[in-house]
Amino acid sequence: MSTTIPIPVSRGLNPAEWLLSIFTKVRPGEGAVVLMLTANIFLTLASYYVLKTVREALILSEGGAAVKSYSAAAQALLLLVAVPLYGAVASRVRRNTLLPGVMLFFVSHLVLFHVLGAMGFRIGVAFFIWLGIFNVLAIAQFWSFANDIYRSEQGERLFPLIGVGSAIGAWAGSTLAGKLFGFFSAEQLILVGAAGFLGCAGITAAVGRRLNPVESNAPVPGKLDGFRLLLRSRYLLWIAVMIVVLNVVNSTGEFMLGRLIVDNAKQTIAANHLDPSRLKALIGQSYGSFFGWVNLLSLVLQVFVTSRVFRSFGVRTALFVLPVIAFGSYGLMAVFPVLGAVRFAKILENSTDYSIQNTARQALFLPVSREAKYKAKAAIDTFFWRLGDVLQAGVVAAAVHFAVPLSGLAKVNLFLVCIWLTVVAAIARHHRRLHEPF
Repeated sequence: MSTTIPIPVSRGLNPAEWLLSIFTKVRPGEGAVVLMLTANIFLTLASYYVLKTVREALILSEGGAAVKSYSAAAQALLLLVAVPLYGAVASRVRRNTLLPGVMLFFVSHLVLFHVLGAMGFRIGVAFFIWLGIFNVLAIAQFWSFANDIYRSEQGERLFPLIGVGSAIGAWAGSTLAGKLFGFFSAEQLILVGAAGFLGCAGITAAVGRRLNPVESNAPVPGKLDGFRLLLRSRYLLWIAVMIVVLNVVNSTGEFMLGRLIVDNAKQTIAANHLDPSRLKALIGQSYGSFFGWVNLLSLVLQVFVTSRVFRSFGVRTALFVLPVIAFGSYGLMAVFPVLGAVRFAKILENSTDYSIQNTARQALFLPVSREAKYKAKAAIDTFFWRLGDVLQAGVVAAAVHFAVPLSGLAKVNLFLVCIWLTVVAAIARHHRRLHEPF
């Protein structure tokens, strides 16, 4: 059972709540916690995007776009162990200890990566695998927490507002990373990310103390792990299938973009007679600019569009927005498989994914049990997300082996988007039954 935020009715909105009500409907007493959650996800995404830009520079300069895709498969294998372990710990450790404790555990790894990188070790593949696991687990844990403390009605109102923090953080982190690459090494930027995640652990602990009720701090109930919970619910299984298909489509598009960026960087070095060691910086700067545009548009959509889509059409309709846009994006790539067109299409696709799609996907867990919010959600947002990477790695391997042009990969994605739309329709039917059982 979710532990909801108590809402006093004896007073009106305070100034902060009045300001927040410009973006969505906020009730008295909700402002403090929603602001803290918004600040938390802001710092999480800002720190992650600094590290993500570092990751791209390391993996692409050390191995190229194909190695990047293959490395993603290793993440799914490791998550087969990590997800049940996380569920077991969550069933034994109080929430106020679990959430900041997991963050601090991963921060210690960042310090180790910094030391190894500074010593000259090639950390690109290991850092790529580690960040892929940490990212999905940290963000899944944050949204599990948010789902835990809000009722369905509250979450559908306030999640778009919390998502604004996510969008601003992603934009700020990617923009900052692109600029910092001109002054600091990739290894030094790892410590910047570590400092940000320390702040996240502190905010999470502060929210937990503010909520206070004993039941809200209890370990997650139940003895089933996330995978077994999925097998007992068709609704959760359809969400898992959607995550797999979504990620195959998105990651295949990322491979297309990565290959074009690397080729363009090499051509720039050759044309301008630059030092080959500049390859890592050129890739990092290109991705910094790309992530900056993605997250700026994501911010615009989150602030001005997402809450309006939720109010006017609801969560179920919001789920259809991204696959429809993806269909148009890959149609464009199939006709114009060049860097400018692919970059434009991926900016549009990713920005919608990080705003409307992400908020709708998180809201799907509002009507499920507390056990499912932590354990099943962790399995879906980690293992099944990376399972999409495994399947995508197979697509990339086949494309490389058979020398499939980028236009051919775009056509494969068009087919997958049609499957995606079918899955979303099934999720919408089950979601409607949860809200309208009779």
